[in-house]
This record gives sequence, structure tokens and C-alpha cells, in this order.
Amino acid sequence: MFSKKNLALVFLLTALAVLPMFAPRFWQGLLIQVYILAVFALSYDLLMGYLGILSFGQALFFGTGAYTLGILLKHFDAPLGIALLAVVALTALESFLIGLLSLRVRGVYFTMLTLAFATVAFILVEATDFRNWTGAEDGLHGIELPAFLSPTLNRLTFYYIALAFAVLVYLIARRIVDSPSGRVWQAIRENEPRAISIGYNTLWFKVQGVVISGIIAGLAGALNAMWEMSATPQMMDAGMTINALLMTIIGGVGTLIGPMLGAAVLQLLGYILNTTLGPIWQLAIGILYVLLVLFLPYGIVGTWQHRRASWETVWRERIAKWTMTKQSTSPTRAEKTDTIT
Repeated sequence: MFSKKNLALVFLLTALAVLPMFAPRFWQGLLIQVYILAVFALSYDLLMGYLGILSFGQALFFGTGAYTLGILLKHFDAPLGIALLAVVALTALESFLIGLLSLRVRGVYFTMLTLAFATVAFILVEATDFRNWTGAEDGLHGIELPAFLSPTLNRLTFYYIALAFAVLVYLIARRIVDSPSGRVWQAIRENEPRAISIGYNTLWFKVQGVVISGIIAGLAGALNAMWEMSATPQMMDAGMTINALLMTIIGGVGTLIGPMLGAAVLQLLGYILNTTLGPIWQLAIGILYVLLVLFLPYGIVGTWQHRRASWETVWRERIAKWTMTKQSTSPTRAEKTDTIT
């Protein structure tokens, strides 16, 4: 039997599946970008929300996925399936090595190390020495895709692929965080010394989380390269990681669906404010961020969950109090017999 949450998700997915049949091509494209960024934000939430790790290098994996796919398709004419497998393999290896090296330190030191790795990668893809491969500061353009996947020729098909990709990644991520390993992640987030005292090798569990998060971010970057048919250094810029951080905070840290909703808010709200306010749209969206943090301290989904839990607790207490009062005021069987006599 479906819960209210599952019914709401089914209704949302049905609406998103039907919407492109009536929406213009522009809105189809905007929603495709939302789905890609939603997966990227979800990958960041696995680190921040379930492991308690603040990383400034998530864009490294996003850009790696984009450039790996672009280079293999453009320069080697590799089949798309092989290119995607290469994205998974390379981002897994990259995130494993970075996690193994960086997670030996904690707090701000880990954050700065991840930023350093991402900065090095950003400098490399911009370097003129690799212009023939990466396009340097201009980026890698002209990525060719099979006709059925072309976002210009078959945008509706690409839309459904992006939607299915976002749904599939969400279901996989939900299964992971609900698994025994996911429970250990949350134990590490809450109290790592206690998890160590129980006997868990927390370093390996954290590396595991970084690898899974890196693979998801890399696949999101590959899909973004397919959508834009290009890969640019901006995909590895620190601003991409900051955007993922903002999406996670806006939607709700540690909720999975929250960061995906945050991606929709950031993308759609940014477009609306840009078209209505012009150059000052970034100032307006900055003010909205401040208001969201002040009035929704746990993000949109997180605050709703906290308030719902509070409301349920209040109603349970009221019902219990009413039941006790009812029982204390109702006459007992002996009292009823005495009254009849």
C-alpha cells in the first residue's frame, strides 16, 4: 500500500511525464537542466547530508564525467555505451584516490584539499598544452551523439531519458542510504569516535561514500555534456560546487529529495528573476537565499519534516490527554450498579 509520500511522488512523476507534451521546447530544455542539476545536487547531499563531509571539489567529478565522455566521443569515435562505462570507471578511480588521500584529515583541512584538487583539474583543462584534447579555455565543442539522442533533433526523447535518469539515481541513492552501509554513514556523521569504538573502519566507509558520490556526479556531468554537446572548464569551476551546496541547503540537507527540489528552485527561480529583473537578478536571488535560511533553517523539505514531526507529537499528546480525561470522568461498572440500585 502506498504511503502519502509515495503517492505524492507518483503524482509528481506523472505530471512531469505529461508536461512536455504540452510545453514548448524551451521549457523542455529548462527542465532537462533541472534534472541534471538535481542529480548533481543529490550526489553532494550523500556527502554532506549522510556523511557530514563538506567538500569543495564536487565539480571535479562533474567535469571529469563531461570531459571523459566528450573526448572519447569526439577524438576516438567510441560507442556511447563504452564512453559511459569509461566515465564510471574513471570517476570511481579518481574519487577513490582523492578520498583516500584527503579523508585522512578532517574539517577545514579536508575542505581545502578537495578545493585544491578541483583547482588543479580546472587549470589543466584550461591549459593551452592540452588544447587539442580539451579545447583549453574555449572548451570541447562539437560532441556528436546518435541521432535518437540528439537534444536538437529529438529533444522530447532526451527529456524522458533525463527524467528517467534522475528517478533511477534517486531510487538507487535511497536504497544505499537505507542499507547497512548507509546507516554506518549516518553514525559517522553523528559521532565518528563512537563508530570507531564500536569497531567500524570509518575511513573506508567514508571513501565508499566519496566513490559513490563521485560516480553519480560524473554521470550527471556526462549527461550535461550530451545536453550541451560540449564540455567547458566552467564545469570544473568552484562555482559549480557552490551551486550544489546551495541546492542542498535550500532543499534540505540529508533528505535526498530536498536537494533535487533545491535544484528546481535555483534553476527556475533564476530564470524567472533574470527575465523579469534583468542584471540585478543575482542580488534578488541572494536576498531570497538569506530569507530561506532565516525562515526555513532546515531547507524546504527538512523544515517541513521537522514541523510535521512536531505537529504529530502535539496531536498525539492531545489525543492521549483527551483519552485519559475521558476515562477518568466516565463512571465505572460498580458506580453504574450503585446508581441503578
